[in-house]
Amino acid sequence: MHRPVFSLDAASMPWPRPRPGRRLRAGAILAAAAAVASLLPLESARAVTITMVTVGNPNNAADTNGRGSVAAAYQIGATEVTIGQYVDFLNAVATTSTETIYDANINTAASASGISRTGDGSGTPYSYAATIVASSGGQSAANRPVTFVNWYNAARFANWLANGQPTTGTQTAATTENGAYDLTGGPTSTVALNSINPNTSAAPLFALPTLDQWYKAAYYAPTLGGGTGGYYAFPTQSNLAPGNTVGSSANQANHVVGGNYAVTGVAFASNQNYLTDVGVFSGSASYYGTFDQGGNAGEWYDPGSGQASSGILGGAWNLNNGGSSSFNVSTPIGTANVDTGFRVVAPVPEPSVCLLAVAGLAALGHRWQRSRGLKAAVRQVR
Repeated sequence: MHRPVFSLDAASMPWPRPRPGRRLRAGAILAAAAAVASLLPLESARAVTITMVTVGNPNNAADTNGRGSVAAAYQIGATEVTIGQYVDFLNAVATTSTETIYDANINTAASASGISRTGDGSGTPYSYAATIVASSGGQSAANRPVTFVNWYNAARFANWLANGQPTTGTQTAATTENGAYDLTGGPTSTVALNSINPNTSAAPLFALPTLDQWYKAAYYAPTLGGGTGGYYAFPTQSNLAPGNTVGSSANQANHVVGGNYAVTGVAFASNQNYLTDVGVFSGSASYYGTFDQGGNAGEWYDPGSGQASSGILGGAWNLNNGGSSSFNVSTPIGTANVDTGFRVVAPVPEPSVCLLAVAGLAALGHRWQRSRGLKAAVRQVR
C-alpha cells in the first residue's frame, strides 16, 4: 500500500516565488496542502492501467431491438483487455493456481497465441510471459487482445481490478474469487454482480459490461437523428459493413471480408497469428472512442441474474459480420474460445479530492499574485 505521491513546493508553484518576507504565507499554503493530502485514501500499487472512455448521455432511448438504453453515465475500456494485462494478472494471482485461470491453448493455438507458462506451481512457482508462436504479421506480443478466457476468468480479472490488484500469488476471496462477482461457489454456480464489494464495503469499481452498456458504447451516437440520438449498424460509426485494411482508414476492423483475413489479406493459413494490436484500426472508433468492437475478438458481457449462459458480442478475427448490431451468440459461460476476449466497465469517478485541493491552492496563489500586482500598481501611482 502506498499513498499517491505528489509534491507541492514553493519553487514549482504556478505563481511567482514568495519574497523572504512572504515565507510564512507560502508555508501555510504548503501546510494546508499536506493536511489535505493526509486525508486522501490509500491506494494500492497498480501494475495494470486500463484506458477508459466515458459513455455519457444517460437515459438514452433504446434501439429498435430494445438494446442500448442505459440510465447513468459509465466508463468502458477503450480496448479489449490485452495479453500483456492478463499476463500481469496471472503473475499476480496465479503463481500457485488452484483454478483453471490459465488455459494452455493460449500458448499452443497458432491463430491466437499467446501466453507461455513456466514452473510447476509448487516447488517452482508459475511464471507467465507474452509470446507469439506463429508468424505474427507485425503484431506485438503483449498488445493483442487476450483470448481463451472463459466468462469466469473474465469475472476474476474484474474482481482483481475491483480489489486493487493484490499480488498474493493465489486465488482467494480477497483477490479473484469475490469482489465484483462472488465466485466462491465454484464454476458450477450461477453468478450475479455484487451490489457491494465485500472486500471494500463499497460498490465494485470494475465489472464486465452489461449487454446494454456494451451495445451503447459500440453503436449509439447522440448526434444522430438530428441531435436526438440514434444507433449505427456497426461499431465504426457506419451503417455500412467495415472493410479489413489494417491502419488508420475509416470503417475498418479485424474480421474476414470475402474470405480474406485482415492480417494477411488472403485465405486462412494454419501457422499464422490473426490477432492485431488493440486500437490499430485507429480511424474506426465508435462515437465514444472505443476500438475493436467490430473485430479482433468477440467479447463476453454480464448476462445479469446469474444466468448460466452469456452472449458474445461484436466481431472477431475469424468472423465476417463486422460487429453488426444484430449479432449476439449465446454461449455457456464456462467456454473458452480462440476468438473471445472481454473489456471492463467502471463508474464515472468522482472529482478527486487531491485535484480539488490543488485547484484551491492555485486559486489562493492567483489571489496572492493579484494582490502583489495591485499593491505594486498603487506604489507606482504614489
